[in-house]
Amino acid sequence: MNSQAPVNAEAGAFLALVNDNPPLDTQTATKNREDLVHALPLTGVGPAVAQVVDTQIVGVGVRVYAVSDLPDQPCVVYFHGGGWVLGDLELADSTARALAVYAHATVVSVDYRLAPEHPFPAAYDDAVAVTAAILAGESGLNVNTAAVAVAGDSAGGNLAAGVAQALKDRDHRPVHQVLIYPCLDRDLIRESDAWRHYGEGHFLTARDMEYFYSTYAGHVQEADPRLDPGTRTDLAGLPRTTVVTAECDPIRDSGEAYARALDAAGVEVTCVRFQGQVHPFFYMAGAMKDAEAARRLVGAELRATFTETAIC
Repeated sequence: MNSQAPVNAEAGAFLALVNDNPPLDTQTATKNREDLVHALPLTGVGPAVAQVVDTQIVGVGVRVYAVSDLPDQPCVVYFHGGGWVLGDLELADSTARALAVYAHATVVSVDYRLAPEHPFPAAYDDAVAVTAAILAGESGLNVNTAAVAVAGDSAGGNLAAGVAQALKDRDHRPVHQVLIYPCLDRDLIRESDAWRHYGEGHFLTARDMEYFYSTYAGHVQEADPRLDPGTRTDLAGLPRTTVVTAECDPIRDSGEAYARALDAAGVEVTCVRFQGQVHPFFYMAGAMKDAEAARRLVGAELRATFTETAIC
């Protein structure tokens, strides 16, 4: 086995743009957030939808993308990435629009609280509260509460997995979870081949991940499934799952290990690795063709579940 795979040509061009960026732990969270604004053009312009509204659910800011004026549409609750420290609704905008169109659903993009101002479990609590309110019909949205999915990338994938676990035994629970290069188990990530092979020079670095974990949850020493959902063993009953990973990503093995564990627990799982890709590619529709391909894949997976839900 090669110790390191070559990156996709478009991913390589992206890395050439960002590899001189200062390490995140050398700047304040505020400065890192300001710098991230420069990446917005790389996310592209998402497709038009019927309506976009900024509002709140249980006191948490959300942006709602309605793909149709018709009532009772399926719903995807989306959590952006950024290590629980960075990211916002703008970074996820083109992704949310694409998923609304490709999944034929209303997308609720969640502006959960960020660290260090709001450390663990603030982001997790916001994610669970918003999703639970939507499922219970208490969000003020005209969506089909029997066809609600959760989705997210990176730290957002962590939150989506945590929400699915938190709600799996309730009467109202998600019917699908989409985990895009999720960070699910700190110890597994640090011991993985991907961490050793791609922890430097591939945008997301091992040093960055340590910064994110220490900023969000440096006070959490013991295993906590709200932070490390990949450590849970009682996975039976979780919803149909789609996992998307990037080959040249230091946290790749976390998502793929979880997919195998879900499959062993009897959960229907689709796991797709994008060869030669790097960690943020799902956002980079303005620079990488694989972003569009991955969004269409996720949309088709969600649409299939929503169709089956409607038939049942």
